[in-house]
Amino acid sequence: MNSRTTYDFWRGNDYFNAETRKELEQIKDNPAEIEERFYRDLEFGTGGLRGVIGAGTNRMNIYTIRRASQGLANYISKNVQDAHKRGIAIAYDCRRMSPQFAAEAAGVFAASGIVAYLFDELRPTPELSFAVRYLKAAAGIVITASHNPKQYNGYKVYGEDGGQLPLEGSEAVFSEIAGITDMTAVVPMPEKEAIEKGLLVMIGKEIDDAYINSLKTLVVNPSVILKSAGSMKIIYTPIHGSGNKPVRRILNEVGFKNVLVVKEQELPDPEFTTVKSPNPEEKDAFRLAIELAKKEDTDLIIGTDPDGDRVGVVVRSSAGEYIVLTGNQTGCLLLEYILSQKKAIGSLPANGFVVKTIVTSELSRKIAANYNIELIEVLTGFKFIGEKIKELDETGKKKYLFGFEESYGYLAGTFARDKDAVVASMLIGEMAAYYKCRGMSLYEGLQEIFRKYGYFIEGITSFTLEGKEGVEKISGAMNALRRQKTGDFGGCKVAAIRDYQTRETFIVESGENKALELPVSNVLYYELEDGSWFCIRPSGTEPKIKIYYGVSEPSLENAQQKLEHIKENVILTIKKHLY
Repeated sequence: MNSRTTYDFWRGNDYFNAETRKELEQIKDNPAEIEERFYRDLEFGTGGLRGVIGAGTNRMNIYTIRRASQGLANYISKNVQDAHKRGIAIAYDCRRMSPQFAAEAAGVFAASGIVAYLFDELRPTPELSFAVRYLKAAAGIVITASHNPKQYNGYKVYGEDGGQLPLEGSEAVFSEIAGITDMTAVVPMPEKEAIEKGLLVMIGKEIDDAYINSLKTLVVNPSVILKSAGSMKIIYTPIHGSGNKPVRRILNEVGFKNVLVVKEQELPDPEFTTVKSPNPEEKDAFRLAIELAKKEDTDLIIGTDPDGDRVGVVVRSSAGEYIVLTGNQTGCLLLEYILSQKKAIGSLPANGFVVKTIVTSELSRKIAANYNIELIEVLTGFKFIGEKIKELDETGKKKYLFGFEESYGYLAGTFARDKDAVVASMLIGEMAAYYKCRGMSLYEGLQEIFRKYGYFIEGITSFTLEGKEGVEKISGAMNALRRQKTGDFGGCKVAAIRDYQTRETFIVESGENKALELPVSNVLYYELEDGSWFCIRPSGTEPKIKIYYGVSEPSLENAQQKLEHIKENVILTIKKHLY
């Protein structure tokens, strides 16, 4: 069916509720809006669904949730042993429609004879990952759009190992969803009936306690907390999200008794009324926290995103300015702390490994090498870090120590298989206590790392292109860049181009191609002659094309100048392809 036909079907069929049909009635004279809402089904990518909330096949609503859930139910019924009995764990965050979407999904699973384990209130994404493993469930889902703007929601899918579905699993679920041509055939089981039949089980405290107790075992050096926690003051903001209870609980239980929460951002709020965007990467999200920190004379602020998988850190510089650390800076601080302390107390394993993504700071490589620890590089996306844990740690070949990505995601331990802002917040507090024992702030600790390894600076630029036209422009830009194999990218001297879609590295000087081992992905990575790099990739969850940069120099000033030079040249070239 074309967009208009599908629109008319939705508008005239009683399967769709009165609110949905009323919303669609309001756009009957707007063909461009009808096309945007119905030109495609909301894409099921490697992380599941994510989109703007509203009526239509290209929107997040109870009907796209039902269809996705039926597809997932069909997939696990065919591919996971004892799936119906083992069930599916379901969590949700603070966003608009999240509780309703979770309930709809549970009803679809129950109607398929699959037990749905539904959390009794909002929980962070990493706890869902933990719950899948704890319950030995066949799969898990969490209703969230992470740190996206308030008009978005999403549907993330986890496999039986607690990690996001691998590529082949995502493709198989997508195939099952695509096979559901009659959406109206998907009818959820009513909640009361599902409970009576034992197909809907509410979960909560037992999982909470097991999760927190597991994470507490990941404290690296308890002695530094004992020495400094009593005199430390931490400002924490959940930015209206699901981190509020678990983050404050774990900080308290490991010894941080003086944690002040930003009251205006403490409670769930799907409108995120105190921020422009609920994103701990942005300083605006910490405006109220910084005001409180100044009042309380505090050096450390921790903030988590709505679904509690990303964490941002604000530190006070020696000049008294509050600075939001980049995801790379926080990750490298944590990596240096974990490895140095494990070495100091004799618990650093010889077969240990750490994992970073291809767009994460190269400083992490130097840190790992300093402690003779293997560093493994994976594609962008925390699912690939989870896969390395399964491949290497679970099999006993190697010992996982830490993994992180530049987009504010970190994971210690193997209890969960996705980035975890709860355990990261605990470790950030411990790390701050360590530097306090030494009479230093976290900001001074970062400067110490730069002096030790060199100044590594990274940056990111993104272009947002909404709608069908935006998708086409992004695709066209990537195709054009892929054809442009050159040693001079807007004035930047290129040594090699890694094309993860063709899985080849093009060596500019010789003109030869070398094989890449990582999986297929729509990514272009440029290695420059001076050791710098930049990487171009479309976002998998937002209508964006992103450019990442990384440079290193012995001095901060030289590093900053080099970074700006590369950004200017690359952005100028990219814009020619996009606009």
